[in-house]
Amino acid sequence: MTKTYPLRLPQSLKDAVERLSQQDGTSMNQFMAMAVAEKVSAMETVQFFENRKARADFKAFDKIMKRHVSGKKRGEVPRAGDEL
Repeated sequence: MTKTYPLRLPQSLKDAVERLSQQDGTSMNQFMAMAVAEKVSAMETVQFFENRKARADFKAFDKIMKRHVSGKKRGEVPRAGDEL
């Protein structure tokens, strides 16, 4: 369901949205809806990682990072195809 919302923008911001939406090949409405969606997504992503961090067990993480992996030496260079 789509709802309308009256939005007041400073003239300079409205002009920028108009110009950028034309460059993007979208309507001003579509452009602003996508801009809001991007902002909501960014803020929800921050919240997601804050929640994950709150549940993190850093002692367990450190233990995992320090363990010896069978058959591999610490500091071993990546094999071909394993590099970033």
